[in-house]
Amino acid sequence: MSHHTDVPTDVPGWPSPLPYRWTILGVATFTQAAACFFVQGIGAMAVPLQNALDLSTAQLGLLLSASQLVPLVGLLVAGELLDRYGERWVVGIGAGVVAAGLLAGSLAQGYASLLVVLLVVGAGYSAIQPGGSKSVAAWFEPSRLGFAMGVRQAGLPLGGAVAVAVLPLVAAASGWRVAVLVGGLVALAGAVAFTVLYRRPPGTVAKRSAAPAAAAPVSAPRSAPRSAPRSAPLMDRLRLLREPAMAKALLSGTAMVSVHSGIGVLGALYLHDVTGLGAGAAGTVLVAAQLAGMLGRIGLAAWSDRSRAGRYRPVLASMVAAAAALVALATPLGGHPLAAAVLFAWLGFFGIGWYGPWVAHLAEAAPPGRTGFALGLVMAVNQVAVILAPPALGLLRDTTGGYTAAWSALAVATAGTVAVTARGGKRRGAGADDADDAAGADASLVGATASAPSAA
Repeated sequence: MSHHTDVPTDVPGWPSPLPYRWTILGVATFTQAAACFFVQGIGAMAVPLQNALDLSTAQLGLLLSASQLVPLVGLLVAGELLDRYGERWVVGIGAGVVAAGLLAGSLAQGYASLLVVLLVVGAGYSAIQPGGSKSVAAWFEPSRLGFAMGVRQAGLPLGGAVAVAVLPLVAAASGWRVAVLVGGLVALAGAVAFTVLYRRPPGTVAKRSAAPAAAAPVSAPRSAPRSAPRSAPLMDRLRLLREPAMAKALLSGTAMVSVHSGIGVLGALYLHDVTGLGAGAAGTVLVAAQLAGMLGRIGLAAWSDRSRAGRYRPVLASMVAAAAALVALATPLGGHPLAAAVLFAWLGFFGIGWYGPWVAHLAEAAPPGRTGFALGLVMAVNQVAVILAPPALGLLRDTTGGYTAAWSALAVATAGTVAVTARGGKRRGAGADDADDAAGADASLVGATASAPSAA
Protein backbone atom coordinates (compact mmCIF):
# COMPACT_ATOMS: atom_id res chain seq x y z
CA MET A 1 0.00 0.00 0.00
CA SER A 2 1.44 3.35 -0.92
CA HIS A 3 1.82 5.96 1.73
CA HIS A 4 0.85 9.54 1.10
CA THR A 5 0.90 12.83 2.92
CA ASP A 6 -1.12 15.94 2.22
CA VAL A 7 1.36 18.77 2.64
CA PRO A 8 0.57 21.74 0.39
CA THR A 9 3.07 24.56 0.21
CA ASP A 10 0.81 27.57 -0.14
CA VAL A 11 -1.55 27.63 2.86
CA PRO A 12 -1.63 31.11 4.49
CA GLY A 13 -0.71 31.25 8.16
CA TRP A 14 1.19 27.96 8.16
CA PRO A 15 4.95 27.50 8.32
CA SER A 16 6.47 26.30 5.07
CA PRO A 17 6.14 22.50 5.13
CA LEU A 18 9.56 21.78 3.66
CA PRO A 19 11.64 23.21 6.53
CA TYR A 20 9.02 22.80 9.25
CA ARG A 21 8.86 19.04 8.87
CA TRP A 22 12.39 18.92 10.30
CA THR A 23 11.11 20.79 13.34
CA ILE A 24 8.38 18.16 13.65
CA LEU A 25 10.98 15.40 13.39
CA GLY A 26 13.16 17.06 16.03
CA VAL A 27 10.36 17.57 18.54
CA ALA A 28 8.97 14.05 18.01
CA THR A 29 12.43 12.58 18.61
CA PHE A 30 12.99 14.71 21.72
CA THR A 31 9.59 13.81 23.15
CA GLN A 32 10.28 10.11 22.58
CA ALA A 33 13.65 10.34 24.36
CA ALA A 34 12.21 12.42 27.20
CA ALA A 35 9.20 10.16 27.80
CA CYS A 36 11.24 6.94 27.92
CA PHE A 37 14.18 8.50 29.80
CA PHE A 38 13.40 7.26 33.30
CA VAL A 39 12.06 3.83 32.31
CA GLN A 40 15.12 3.12 30.18
CA GLY A 41 17.34 4.00 33.14
CA ILE A 42 15.66 1.81 35.78
CA GLY A 43 17.89 -1.17 35.07
CA ALA A 44 21.01 0.91 35.59
CA MET A 45 19.62 2.03 38.98
CA ALA A 46 19.28 -1.55 40.20
CA VAL A 47 21.91 -1.30 42.95
CA PRO A 48 20.67 1.98 44.51
CA LEU A 49 17.06 0.76 44.39
CA GLN A 50 17.90 -2.60 45.95
CA ASN A 51 19.91 -0.97 48.71
CA ALA A 52 17.30 1.69 49.49
CA LEU A 53 14.16 -0.46 49.28
CA ASP A 54 15.62 -3.86 50.24
CA LEU A 55 14.34 -5.48 47.06
CA SER A 56 14.80 -9.02 45.90
CA THR A 57 15.78 -9.68 42.31
CA ALA A 58 12.22 -10.82 41.57
CA GLN A 59 10.80 -7.57 42.95
CA LEU A 60 13.24 -5.57 40.87
CA GLY A 61 12.21 -7.51 37.78
CA LEU A 62 8.54 -6.76 38.45
CA LEU A 63 9.45 -3.09 38.79
CA LEU A 64 11.09 -3.21 35.37
CA SER A 65 7.97 -4.78 33.82
CA ALA A 66 5.36 -2.56 35.50
CA SER A 67 5.58 0.27 32.97
CA GLN A 68 5.02 -2.20 30.11
CA LEU A 69 1.74 -3.65 31.40
CA VAL A 70 -0.82 -0.90 30.73
CA PRO A 71 0.28 -0.39 27.07
CA LEU A 72 -1.24 -3.80 26.28
CA VAL A 73 -4.59 -1.99 26.17
CA GLY A 74 -3.32 1.58 26.16
CA LEU A 75 -1.73 1.28 22.72
CA LEU A 76 -5.07 0.30 21.19
CA VAL A 77 -6.87 3.15 22.93
CA ALA A 78 -4.15 5.61 21.94
CA GLY A 79 -4.30 4.49 18.31
CA GLU A 80 -8.05 5.11 18.16
CA LEU A 81 -7.69 8.51 19.85
CA LEU A 82 -4.95 9.50 17.40
CA ASP A 83 -7.19 8.76 14.41
CA ARG A 84 -10.04 10.75 15.97
CA TYR A 85 -8.33 13.74 17.55
CA GLY A 86 -4.90 13.98 15.98
CA GLU A 87 -1.40 13.80 17.36
CA ARG A 88 -0.84 17.11 19.11
CA TRP A 89 -3.03 16.74 22.18
CA VAL A 90 -2.94 12.95 22.44
CA VAL A 91 0.86 12.84 22.51
CA GLY A 92 1.14 16.01 24.59
CA ILE A 93 -1.30 14.73 27.21
CA GLY A 94 0.34 11.29 27.19
CA ALA A 95 3.76 12.78 27.86
CA GLY A 96 2.16 14.98 30.51
CA VAL A 97 0.79 11.88 32.26
CA VAL A 98 4.29 10.38 32.25
CA ALA A 99 5.65 13.58 33.79
CA ALA A 100 2.88 13.83 36.39
CA GLY A 101 3.34 10.22 37.43
CA LEU A 102 7.07 10.61 37.90
CA LEU A 103 6.79 13.94 39.70
CA ALA A 104 4.33 12.31 42.09
CA GLY A 105 6.65 9.31 42.31
CA SER A 106 9.40 11.48 43.72
CA LEU A 107 7.25 11.55 46.89
CA ALA A 108 6.75 7.77 46.93
CA GLN A 109 7.27 6.14 50.31
CA GLY A 110 8.25 2.67 49.19
CA TYR A 111 8.15 -0.17 46.70
CA ALA A 112 4.36 -0.49 46.35
CA SER A 113 3.83 3.19 45.62
CA LEU A 114 6.70 3.21 43.11
CA LEU A 115 5.08 0.23 41.38
CA VAL A 116 1.82 2.18 41.03
CA VAL A 117 3.74 5.18 39.68
CA LEU A 118 5.27 3.05 36.93
CA LEU A 119 1.83 1.72 35.98
CA VAL A 120 0.71 5.33 35.49
CA VAL A 121 3.85 6.06 33.49
CA GLY A 122 3.03 3.12 31.22
CA ALA A 123 -0.46 4.49 30.62
CA GLY A 124 0.93 7.84 29.51
CA TYR A 125 3.67 6.31 27.40
CA SER A 126 1.06 4.35 25.43
CA ALA A 127 0.37 7.49 23.37
CA ILE A 128 4.00 8.39 22.68
CA GLN A 129 5.10 5.50 20.48
CA PRO A 130 2.22 5.36 17.94
CA GLY A 131 1.61 9.11 18.19
CA GLY A 132 5.17 10.10 17.43
CA SER A 133 5.34 7.64 14.54
CA LYS A 134 2.06 8.90 13.10
CA SER A 135 3.18 12.53 13.36
CA VAL A 136 6.34 11.83 11.38
CA ALA A 137 4.50 9.70 8.81
CA ALA A 138 2.07 12.57 8.21
CA TRP A 139 4.81 15.07 7.32
CA PHE A 140 7.25 13.06 5.20
CA GLU A 141 6.87 11.69 1.69
CA PRO A 142 7.74 8.03 1.01
CA SER A 143 11.19 8.81 -0.39
CA ARG A 144 12.29 10.20 2.99
CA LEU A 145 9.92 8.45 5.37
CA GLY A 146 12.34 5.68 6.33
CA PHE A 147 15.15 8.05 7.25
CA ALA A 148 12.78 10.33 9.17
CA MET A 149 11.19 7.42 11.03
CA GLY A 150 14.63 6.06 11.87
CA VAL A 151 15.73 9.39 13.34
CA ARG A 152 12.57 9.59 15.41
CA GLN A 153 12.89 6.00 16.64
CA ALA A 154 16.51 6.71 17.63
CA GLY A 155 15.01 8.70 20.49
CA LEU A 156 14.55 5.55 22.57
CA PRO A 157 18.17 4.31 22.56
CA LEU A 158 19.35 7.91 22.81
CA GLY A 159 17.22 8.46 25.91
CA GLY A 160 18.38 5.10 27.23
CA ALA A 161 22.06 5.90 26.76
CA VAL A 162 21.76 9.26 28.54
CA ALA A 163 19.66 7.73 31.33
CA VAL A 164 22.17 4.91 31.90
CA ALA A 165 24.93 7.50 32.19
CA VAL A 166 23.06 10.02 34.38
CA LEU A 167 20.43 8.41 36.61
CA PRO A 168 22.71 6.03 38.58
CA LEU A 169 24.95 8.99 39.47
CA VAL A 170 21.97 11.06 40.61
CA ALA A 171 20.56 8.17 42.64
CA ALA A 172 23.91 7.47 44.28
CA ALA A 173 24.51 11.13 45.15
CA SER A 174 21.01 12.30 46.12
CA GLY A 175 18.79 9.23 46.42
CA TRP A 176 16.42 7.40 44.12
CA ARG A 177 13.57 9.87 44.68
CA VAL A 178 15.64 12.68 43.20
CA ALA A 179 16.37 10.47 40.19
CA VAL A 180 12.61 9.97 39.76
CA LEU A 181 12.13 13.75 40.02
CA VAL A 182 14.74 14.31 37.30
CA GLY A 183 12.90 11.81 35.09
CA GLY A 184 9.64 13.69 35.64
CA LEU A 185 11.16 17.04 34.73
CA VAL A 186 12.65 15.60 31.53
CA ALA A 187 9.28 14.08 30.56
CA LEU A 188 7.56 17.40 31.27
CA ALA A 189 9.96 19.17 28.92
CA GLY A 190 9.02 16.68 26.19
CA ALA A 191 5.29 17.21 26.79
CA VAL A 192 5.56 21.00 26.60
CA ALA A 193 7.78 20.91 23.50
CA PHE A 194 5.41 18.66 21.53
CA THR A 195 2.26 20.54 22.53
CA VAL A 196 3.73 23.92 21.64
CA LEU A 197 5.53 23.04 18.40
CA TYR A 198 3.52 20.27 16.73
CA ARG A 199 1.09 21.11 13.94
CA ARG A 200 -0.79 18.90 11.51
CA PRO A 201 0.31 19.14 7.89
CA PRO A 202 -1.68 21.92 6.15
CA GLY A 203 -4.76 20.64 4.37
CA THR A 204 -5.12 17.30 6.14
CA VAL A 205 -8.16 18.35 8.20
CA ALA A 206 -10.06 19.52 5.13
CA LYS A 207 -9.29 16.39 3.15
CA ARG A 208 -10.22 14.09 6.02
CA SER A 209 -13.62 15.75 6.50
CA ALA A 210 -14.32 15.63 2.77
CA ALA A 211 -13.58 11.91 2.46
CA PRO A 212 -16.86 10.56 3.91
CA ALA A 213 -19.06 12.54 1.54
CA ALA A 214 -17.09 11.29 -1.44
CA ALA A 215 -17.27 7.72 -0.23
CA ALA A 216 -20.99 7.70 0.61
CA PRO A 217 -22.28 6.56 -2.82
CA VAL A 218 -19.89 3.60 -2.73
CA SER A 219 -20.49 2.47 0.83
CA ALA A 220 -24.29 2.73 0.94
CA PRO A 221 -25.10 -0.21 -1.38
CA ARG A 222 -22.69 -2.47 0.47
CA SER A 223 -24.23 -1.81 3.88
CA ALA A 224 -27.88 -1.92 2.74
CA PRO A 225 -28.42 -5.72 2.46
CA ARG A 226 -27.42 -6.47 6.05
CA SER A 227 -27.52 -4.96 9.51
CA ALA A 228 -24.04 -5.35 10.96
CA PRO A 229 -23.65 -5.86 14.71
CA ARG A 230 -22.18 -3.04 16.73
CA SER A 231 -18.95 -5.01 17.16
CA ALA A 232 -18.40 -5.22 13.40
CA PRO A 233 -16.21 -2.10 13.08
CA LEU A 234 -13.81 -3.45 15.72
CA MET A 235 -13.68 -6.88 14.06
CA ASP A 236 -13.04 -5.24 10.69
CA ARG A 237 -10.11 -3.36 12.16
CA LEU A 238 -8.69 -6.46 13.84
CA ARG A 239 -8.68 -8.14 10.43
CA LEU A 240 -5.82 -5.78 9.57
CA LEU A 241 -3.57 -8.38 11.20
CA ARG A 242 -4.42 -10.84 8.42
CA GLU A 243 -3.05 -8.62 5.67
CA PRO A 244 0.38 -9.82 4.48
CA ALA A 245 2.28 -6.65 5.34
CA MET A 246 0.71 -6.48 8.81
CA ALA A 247 1.37 -10.17 9.47
CA LYS A 248 5.03 -9.69 8.58
CA ALA A 249 5.25 -6.70 10.88
CA LEU A 250 3.61 -8.62 13.72
CA LEU A 251 5.84 -11.70 13.48
CA SER A 252 9.09 -9.84 12.96
CA GLY A 253 8.24 -7.34 15.70
CA THR A 254 7.56 -10.12 18.21
CA ALA A 255 10.87 -11.80 17.42
CA MET A 256 12.96 -8.65 17.56
CA VAL A 257 11.47 -7.13 20.71
CA SER A 258 12.41 -10.42 22.35
CA VAL A 259 15.99 -9.95 21.14
CA HIS A 260 15.97 -6.39 22.47
CA SER A 261 14.68 -7.70 25.80
CA GLY A 262 17.49 -10.25 25.88
CA ILE A 263 20.08 -7.52 25.49
CA GLY A 264 18.56 -5.55 28.35
CA VAL A 265 17.88 -8.41 30.76
CA LEU A 266 20.90 -10.66 30.22
CA GLY A 267 23.52 -8.30 28.81
CA ALA A 268 25.07 -6.96 32.01
CA LEU A 269 24.90 -10.33 33.78
CA TYR A 270 26.46 -12.13 30.83
CA LEU A 271 29.31 -9.65 30.53
CA HIS A 272 30.03 -9.96 34.26
CA ASP A 273 29.58 -13.73 34.68
CA VAL A 274 30.98 -15.08 31.41
CA THR A 275 33.57 -12.54 30.24
CA GLY A 276 34.66 -11.35 33.68
CA LEU A 277 34.15 -7.65 32.96
CA GLY A 278 33.60 -5.35 35.94
CA ALA A 279 30.45 -3.31 36.44
CA GLY A 280 31.96 -0.18 34.88
CA ALA A 281 33.30 -1.94 31.80
CA ALA A 282 30.07 -3.89 31.33
CA GLY A 283 28.08 -0.66 31.57
CA THR A 284 30.31 0.93 28.94
CA VAL A 285 29.65 -1.98 26.56
CA LEU A 286 25.90 -1.63 27.04
CA VAL A 287 26.01 2.14 26.48
CA ALA A 288 27.93 1.43 23.27
CA ALA A 289 25.22 -1.06 22.27
CA GLN A 290 22.54 1.60 22.83
CA LEU A 291 24.46 4.12 20.74
CA ALA A 292 24.94 1.51 18.02
CA GLY A 293 21.19 0.93 18.14
CA MET A 294 20.60 4.64 17.64
CA LEU A 295 22.83 4.61 14.55
CA GLY A 296 21.14 1.44 13.35
CA ARG A 297 17.67 2.93 13.57
CA ILE A 298 18.77 5.81 11.36
CA GLY A 299 21.01 3.90 8.96
CA LEU A 300 18.73 0.91 8.40
CA ALA A 301 15.71 3.16 7.93
CA ALA A 302 17.62 5.29 5.41
CA TRP A 303 18.48 2.07 3.56
CA SER A 304 14.76 1.23 3.45
CA ASP A 305 14.15 4.48 1.51
CA ARG A 306 16.43 3.22 -1.26
CA SER A 307 15.75 -0.51 -1.16
CA ARG A 308 14.18 -1.70 -4.40
CA ALA A 309 13.05 -4.82 -2.57
CA GLY A 310 10.91 -2.73 -0.19
CA ARG A 311 11.15 -1.54 3.38
CA TYR A 312 10.89 -5.06 4.79
CA ARG A 313 14.25 -6.11 3.33
CA PRO A 314 16.29 -4.23 6.01
CA VAL A 315 14.11 -5.86 8.68
CA LEU A 316 14.93 -9.29 7.26
CA ALA A 317 18.62 -8.40 7.17
CA SER A 318 18.46 -7.26 10.79
CA MET A 319 16.92 -10.56 11.88
CA VAL A 320 19.59 -12.57 10.05
CA ALA A 321 22.38 -10.46 11.56
CA ALA A 322 20.90 -10.70 15.07
CA ALA A 323 20.48 -14.47 14.83
CA ALA A 324 24.12 -14.85 13.77
CA ALA A 325 25.33 -12.77 16.75
CA LEU A 326 23.17 -14.74 19.16
CA VAL A 327 24.61 -18.00 17.87
CA ALA A 328 28.13 -16.60 18.37
CA LEU A 329 27.29 -15.62 21.97
CA ALA A 330 26.19 -19.19 22.62
CA THR A 331 29.64 -20.49 21.59
CA PRO A 332 33.00 -20.18 23.42
CA LEU A 333 33.77 -17.17 21.20
CA GLY A 334 31.30 -15.12 23.25
CA GLY A 335 33.37 -15.68 26.40
CA HIS A 336 36.21 -13.44 25.24
CA PRO A 337 35.69 -9.84 26.46
CA LEU A 338 36.66 -8.15 23.20
CA ALA A 339 34.60 -10.52 21.08
CA ALA A 340 31.62 -10.10 23.41
CA ALA A 341 31.90 -6.31 23.21
CA VAL A 342 31.90 -6.46 19.41
CA LEU A 343 28.96 -8.88 19.38
CA PHE A 344 26.90 -6.66 21.69
CA ALA A 345 27.64 -3.61 19.55
CA TRP A 346 26.58 -5.68 16.52
CA LEU A 347 23.41 -6.75 18.37
CA GLY A 348 22.77 -3.14 19.30
CA PHE A 349 23.00 -1.98 15.69
CA PHE A 350 20.68 -4.68 14.34
CA GLY A 351 18.81 -5.90 17.45
CA ILE A 352 17.77 -2.35 18.39
CA GLY A 353 18.17 -0.64 15.01
CA TRP A 354 15.60 -2.86 13.26
CA TYR A 355 12.79 -0.73 14.66
CA GLY A 356 13.44 2.19 12.29
CA PRO A 357 12.63 0.42 9.00
CA TRP A 358 10.06 -1.78 10.74
CA VAL A 359 7.87 1.10 11.89
CA ALA A 360 8.23 2.81 8.49
CA HIS A 361 7.05 -0.42 6.84
CA LEU A 362 4.13 -0.58 9.26
CA ALA A 363 3.13 3.06 8.74
CA GLU A 364 3.12 2.65 4.95
CA ALA A 365 1.13 -0.59 5.12
CA ALA A 366 -1.61 0.96 7.27
CA PRO A 367 -4.90 1.74 5.49
CA PRO A 368 -5.64 5.45 4.89
CA GLY A 369 -7.24 7.04 7.93
CA ARG A 370 -6.29 4.10 10.16
CA THR A 371 -2.57 4.69 10.63
CA GLY A 372 -2.89 5.37 14.36
CA PHE A 373 -5.02 2.30 15.01
CA ALA A 374 -2.76 0.03 12.91
CA LEU A 375 0.35 1.24 14.73
CA GLY A 376 -1.32 0.85 18.10
CA LEU A 377 -2.72 -2.60 17.27
CA VAL A 378 0.54 -4.19 16.14
CA MET A 379 2.53 -2.50 18.91
CA ALA A 380 -0.01 -3.73 21.48
CA VAL A 381 0.39 -7.33 20.31
CA ASN A 382 4.16 -6.95 20.37
CA GLN A 383 3.81 -5.64 23.92
CA VAL A 384 2.95 -9.18 25.01
CA ALA A 385 6.48 -10.21 24.05
CA VAL A 386 7.91 -7.13 25.77
CA ILE A 387 6.26 -8.26 29.02
CA LEU A 388 6.81 -12.02 28.77
CA ALA A 389 10.30 -12.20 27.25
CA PRO A 390 12.32 -10.77 30.20
CA PRO A 391 11.01 -13.18 32.89
CA ALA A 392 11.05 -16.09 30.45
CA LEU A 393 14.68 -15.48 29.51
CA GLY A 394 15.60 -14.97 33.16
CA LEU A 395 13.88 -18.22 34.13
CA LEU A 396 15.68 -20.04 31.32
CA ARG A 397 19.00 -18.72 32.59
CA ASP A 398 18.20 -19.69 36.19
CA THR A 399 17.02 -23.21 35.40
CA THR A 400 19.94 -24.05 33.10
CA GLY A 401 22.62 -22.25 35.10
CA GLY A 402 23.98 -20.50 32.01
CA TYR A 403 23.18 -18.34 29.01
CA THR A 404 23.52 -20.78 26.10
CA ALA A 405 19.89 -21.89 26.20
CA ALA A 406 18.57 -18.32 26.28
CA TRP A 407 20.73 -17.08 23.40
CA SER A 408 19.94 -20.24 21.40
CA ALA A 409 16.19 -19.87 21.93
CA LEU A 410 16.28 -16.29 20.69
CA ALA A 411 18.40 -17.29 17.69
CA VAL A 412 16.04 -20.12 16.71
CA ALA A 413 12.93 -17.94 17.06
CA THR A 414 14.50 -15.14 15.00
CA ALA A 415 15.75 -17.47 12.26
CA GLY A 416 12.34 -19.15 12.11
CA THR A 417 10.66 -15.77 11.65
CA VAL A 418 13.04 -15.00 8.78
CA ALA A 419 12.10 -18.26 7.09
CA VAL A 420 8.35 -17.74 7.51
CA THR A 421 8.12 -14.09 6.49
CA ALA A 422 10.63 -14.26 3.62
CA ARG A 423 8.93 -17.31 2.15
CA GLY A 424 5.51 -15.66 2.49
CA GLY A 425 6.64 -12.65 0.50
CA LYS A 426 8.02 -14.78 -2.35
CA ARG A 427 4.98 -17.02 -2.48
CA ARG A 428 2.41 -14.26 -2.72
CA GLY A 429 4.29 -11.94 -5.01
CA ALA A 430 3.86 -8.24 -5.63
CA GLY A 431 0.61 -8.62 -7.48
CA ALA A 432 -1.10 -10.43 -4.62
CA ASP A 433 0.13 -7.89 -2.13
CA ASP A 434 -1.14 -5.05 -4.29
CA ALA A 435 -4.54 -6.70 -4.52
CA ASP A 436 -4.68 -7.14 -0.76
CA ASP A 437 -3.65 -3.53 -0.29
CA ALA A 438 -6.39 -2.33 -2.60
CA ALA A 439 -8.97 -4.40 -0.74
CA GLY A 440 -7.71 -3.10 2.59
CA ALA A 441 -7.91 0.48 1.37
CA ASP A 442 -11.47 -0.04 0.15
CA ALA A 443 -12.55 -1.65 3.43
CA SER A 444 -10.93 1.19 5.34
CA LEU A 445 -12.81 3.74 3.23
CA VAL A 446 -16.12 2.04 3.97
CA GLY A 447 -15.28 1.86 7.67
CA ALA A 448 -14.29 5.50 7.72
CA THR A 449 -17.63 6.44 6.16
CA ALA A 450 -19.59 4.51 8.77
CA SER A 451 -17.69 5.95 11.73
CA ALA A 452 -17.34 9.53 10.49
CA PRO A 453 -20.05 11.15 12.66
CA SER A 454 -18.63 9.80 15.93
CA ALA A 455 -15.07 10.65 14.91
CA ALA A 456 -16.01 14.24 14.21
